[in-house]
Amino acid sequence: MHKFIQSRWRRQGLVFGLSCLLILGIFVLSASFAKAKTTLKVAVEPTYPPFELLGENNEIDGFDVDLFKAIAQASDFEIAFVTMQFDGMIPALQAKTVDAAIAAMTITAERQKVVDFSRPYFRSGLAIAIKADNTEITSLESLQNKKVAVQIGTTGAAEAAKIPGAKISTFDSSPLVLQELINGNVDAAINDAAVTLYAIKENNLKSIKIINQLLTEEYYGIPTPKGSPYLNDINKGLAIILGNGTYNRLYRKWFNAEAPPLPETINFDKSTTPLKATNVILNAMPYLLQGVFVTLYLTAFSVFLGMIGGSLLGIARLSTIAPLRWATRAYIDFFRGTPLLVQIFMIYFGIPALMQSFGINFNLGRLTASVIALSLNSSAYIAEIVRAGIQSIDIGQSEAAQSLGLGRVETMRYVIFPQALRRMLPPLGNEFITLLKDTSLVAVIGFEELFQQGRLIVANNYRAFEIYAAVALIYLALTLLSSRTFSFLERSMNPVKAAK
Repeated sequence: MHKFIQSRWRRQGLVFGLSCLLILGIFVLSASFAKAKTTLKVAVEPTYPPFELLGENNEIDGFDVDLFKAIAQASDFEIAFVTMQFDGMIPALQAKTVDAAIAAMTITAERQKVVDFSRPYFRSGLAIAIKADNTEITSLESLQNKKVAVQIGTTGAAEAAKIPGAKISTFDSSPLVLQELINGNVDAAINDAAVTLYAIKENNLKSIKIINQLLTEEYYGIPTPKGSPYLNDINKGLAIILGNGTYNRLYRKWFNAEAPPLPETINFDKSTTPLKATNVILNAMPYLLQGVFVTLYLTAFSVFLGMIGGSLLGIARLSTIAPLRWATRAYIDFFRGTPLLVQIFMIYFGIPALMQSFGINFNLGRLTASVIALSLNSSAYIAEIVRAGIQSIDIGQSEAAQSLGLGRVETMRYVIFPQALRRMLPPLGNEFITLLKDTSLVAVIGFEELFQQGRLIVANNYRAFEIYAAVALIYLALTLLSSRTFSFLERSMNPVKAAK
């Protein structure tokens, strides 16, 4: 009996202990879940000082960043910043790959149709920046038939499009817009006044100024996807920091001025009839075909010059003169070992800036810079194709030609190169197709080839899938046509198949 009672007590004690552990575990789990905060993925472009920039230790900083951190603290949620180009933010919000964006984005009627904005958090306006010695441009009207630089997808780009006869150059970021003006490639740049003034002050840009007349009065908002469950939290946090003085403190920190009053809401007419995908593509096709024409003649120029340069470099790689071989090898290693995008920036922005720092007024047109960059890069790859093709021909061919009295140049011209060319055709075809696609990289300097035309269209209608799908299909058609052309040339130059 005694043993039975002890066994029963032990069982009861074990059950009691397990129950306590279970209750404690539930308590710990519930406490941890209670502490877990919602994390919002927020798109940001750190190339728009003072709103977004890279600060100390390469961390994202700026007025917008500080503002969103204060909103998150006030509404008790976490932030994960995602770096993204400005023109990609609204498509990303439409796809719901990010929960919000903080990018000094102006609230407009067109944007309100595809995203939901928070209450306004900043009052701004567009300004015209010109060279410091320019006395001719004094207003928007005086920009007629002038060259104007803007950032893609901005209200500045929309205003510039209204100027009769203006030649618009579109870039990915505000610093590139101002660099285009500093280099003398355009007559003016249209950008947010606060951003331009900050750039002039912080970088001591004495060569440019802004005119006094502001073009617009705009209000920035925080865009979120349509029907976002986080918009109320963002508005709640924004209202708190506007009321407790945090907003005014941040405004003074970044702009050294008192914050102006802000309206609670800005609403536009959101009624719209969305176009069908086929109509979107049909409406865009004339502009895309213009881009196709630009892409093709850019490729043709670059391939022609690249073939000449690559052939000479390939032959020079086989020279018996050691310094010539070393110089050629250095050229090939440099252009094959550095990204083409970096080369485009160096040639279009870097070289003119360097020359002007020495007091030499020098700049390059977009077409010239694009052809130079693509040709120099292509020459390096073609040089290796030519070298390998020549070396693939048996040495007995050269010896036989020389025994017949042909010199080195004649041997190369009549015997070696024709045979090598047939073997070079497949890799040359690959290089042509690669170059055709690489022309899309010149979009970074505002050259309006096929891809840039697509970006400009998306920046206006926000129909990213339809437009980029059409761009991809056009590139596919061009590459397939190129591939079939080179296959035909390869068959026609094959002596065995030609004899049949």
